[in-house]
Amino acid sequence: MKLYCLSGHPTLPCNVLKFKTTTIMLDCGLDTTSVLNFLPLPLVHSPRLSKLPGWVSKDGSANLEKELKECAGRVFVDSQPEFCLPEKELLDLSTIDVILISNYHCMMALPYITEHTGFTGTVYATEPTLTIGRLFMEELVNFMERVPKAQSATCWKNKEMQRMLPGPLKDAIDVWAWKRSYSMQEVNSALSKVQLVGYSQKVELFGAVQVSPLSSGYSLGSSNWIIQSHHEKVSYVSGSSLLTTHPQPMDQSSLKNSDVLILTGLTQMPTANPDGMLGEFCSNLAMTIRAGGNVLVPCYSSGVIYDLLECLYQFIESANLGTTPFYFISPVANSSLEFSQIFAEWLCHNKQSKVYLPEPPFPHAELIQTNKLKHYPSIHGDFSSEFRQPCVVFTGHPSLRFGDVVHFMELWGKSSINTIIFTEPDFSYLDALAPYQPLAMKCVYCPIDTRLNFHQVSKLLKEVQPLHVVCPEQYTQPPLTQSHRSDLMLELQPPPMPYRRCSVLNLPFRRRYERVYILPELANSLVPSEIKPGVSLATVSAVLHSKDNKHTLQSVPKPPPVAPSKKRKRVLEEPPAVLAPKPLLSGAVPLEAFLVTLQKHGITEVKVEETADGHILHLQAEDTLIQLEEDGTHIVCDNNEPLRTTLRDLVLRFLQKL
Repeated sequence: MKLYCLSGHPTLPCNVLKFKTTTIMLDCGLDTTSVLNFLPLPLVHSPRLSKLPGWVSKDGSANLEKELKECAGRVFVDSQPEFCLPEKELLDLSTIDVILISNYHCMMALPYITEHTGFTGTVYATEPTLTIGRLFMEELVNFMERVPKAQSATCWKNKEMQRMLPGPLKDAIDVWAWKRSYSMQEVNSALSKVQLVGYSQKVELFGAVQVSPLSSGYSLGSSNWIIQSHHEKVSYVSGSSLLTTHPQPMDQSSLKNSDVLILTGLTQMPTANPDGMLGEFCSNLAMTIRAGGNVLVPCYSSGVIYDLLECLYQFIESANLGTTPFYFISPVANSSLEFSQIFAEWLCHNKQSKVYLPEPPFPHAELIQTNKLKHYPSIHGDFSSEFRQPCVVFTGHPSLRFGDVVHFMELWGKSSINTIIFTEPDFSYLDALAPYQPLAMKCVYCPIDTRLNFHQVSKLLKEVQPLHVVCPEQYTQPPLTQSHRSDLMLELQPPPMPYRRCSVLNLPFRRRYERVYILPELANSLVPSEIKPGVSLATVSAVLHSKDNKHTLQSVPKPPPVAPSKKRKRVLEEPPAVLAPKPLLSGAVPLEAFLVTLQKHGITEVKVEETADGHILHLQAEDTLIQLEEDGTHIVCDNNEPLRTTLRDLVLRFLQKL
C-alpha cells in the first residue's frame, strides 16, 4: 500500500492512495496562498496601484519593472493571480480510479485534475459539498473574469531570475507550475463527473474495496472516509470538528479498528478559541459602528459566515445595532443563503427540528425578511443606490487580492475610524494587507477555525486506536513561532508517519488474507478430520475462479469423454478418474522421542547440531543427514535406498496425515 502526497498544504490536502489494485485520490485542495504574491485586482482603476514603481535589483542585473512592482518594501507580481496546483509529475493522474472529496474547501483544484490529465474516473461527494463547491468555483471564476489583466508575467518565473528576487517570491514553490483560474466551462465539465453519496452509504470500487463517507462535523456535508476491504481498513480524516455548530455532529465510532488512519486538516489556529474569537468579533464590530465607522469582513461565501450572522442576530438588539445595515456582497450570495436553509438532513439535530415546525433553521432568513441583512451580486447596480453608512460589509475574497473587498479596501483604508476584521484563518492577515500599506484603518484578527486542535485529536486517536497514523510533517513538530509548545504537535506511540509535498510513503501494512467463496456442492464434498480437540481440517482440490476481484472455489471439471476412433473399436465408457491428491502432513517431529526411536532401530552414533530453523542429525556410521525444520524434514542419504525408506517411515510415525 502506497501513499503519494501531491500537496504540501496540510489543510488543503491532495493525496493518492494505492490499495488493492485501486488508485484513490483523497481530496484535491487548491493552495490559494500563492495569490498573496500578486497585486490586487481593483474593480475600478486605482491611481495608487498604477503608479507603483517597477522592481530593479540593486546591482541593476535584473530588470523586471514591467512584471514586478514595489509597495511598502515588498515586491508583488503585476499579473492575473495564479494558484499553486497539486503536484502532477509524481504519478500518472490518468490512472486514478476515483476521487473522494471531504468538503467544499478541498475540491477547488478539481477542474485542473479532471480536465487536463486524462482522468476518466468518478468523483464522490455529498450533495451540499457539490452544491457549495460549485458556488465557490463560480465565485472564483467571476472574480477573475470581470477584471481581466492585459499582460501576463512569466519572466520572473525563470529559475535564474527567481534566485535574484527578494523573499517571499524567491522561496515560492514550483512557480512554473502555477496556473491561472479555470473557466466556467471547465467547472461544469469537472462537476458533471461527481456522483452524489450520503453518509454511511457503501460504494463498491471494482469489487476490491468499499468506500463510505461519515459526517465530520466541520461544514455542511463535510465527510471523513472509510476505505476498506474484507480484512483491512483505512480511515481518512480531513477537516473535522467536535464543536456544536450548524453541521451534523462528527461520527467518531466508525473510525475504530483502522489499520491506517490518514490525518489532515487540523485547525490552523491551535491557540485561538472559536467562541472567544466570536465574542471579540462582535465587540470590535459594535465599537466601530458606535464611533461612526464602517466594518469590513473579508470572508468566503459559505461556512463561518453563517455562524457570524447567527452570532450577530443574537447580539444586534442587546448592542443597539438594530438600525445598522449589514451587506453580504458576492456573485453567489443569494444562492449561498438559500441553499443553507434547504439542506435540512445535513444539519445538527437542533436545526433539523426547526424545519418541521416549520421555521428556517438559520436566523439569517429573519435578518433578510426584516431588511437588516441585504445581499447583492456585486457593488455595481442596486447596491450603489441603496448603500448607506456606517455599515457592516461581508465580502470576498479573504486574500484581499480579488473580489469586491479590493474596492472597499481602497475606499475605507485611509480612515482610522473604519475597521477590517479578519475571521478566515487561511491567509496571514499581514501578508494580505501588504499591498495596501500604508493603511490607516484599524485591523482586528479574530480567526475562527472550528477544526480539531491537537488536544482534541490526541483524545480522538486514543479512543479509536488506529494501528498506524499518517500525517503532514507540520503536525509532528511545534510551530516555528512557538518552538517551545510541545502541546501544539502530535505525540503518539508509535510515532506518526510524516509526509511532505512530493513524498511517497510505503505504508507499514501487509495484506495477509483474501476472502474466497466456495460453491455449495464443493463444500458438501469436503470431509473434515479432527487434528486436535476443536480443530478440524479438510483438504480441497478445486479450480480458483477470479473475476472483478471476487474469488470463488469451484469443483474440478470432469474431462470430456473421448470420441471413439476407427482404429480403436472399444469405446471408453467412463472418463479416467482424477488422481486423488497425496495426503498432507502436519505436526512436528520431537527431537528426543525421534532419537530414542532411531536407537531402537540400531542407529546409535547420532551427532545433533542446532540451527536457526531447527536441528541437523548426522548419522555418522551411515553417512546420512536428517534436517528437522519447522516447515519440512529433509533426509540426505546417498546410494542406500532401504535406509532412506526406513528413516522416512520413522519420521512419518510422528506426523498426522490429512
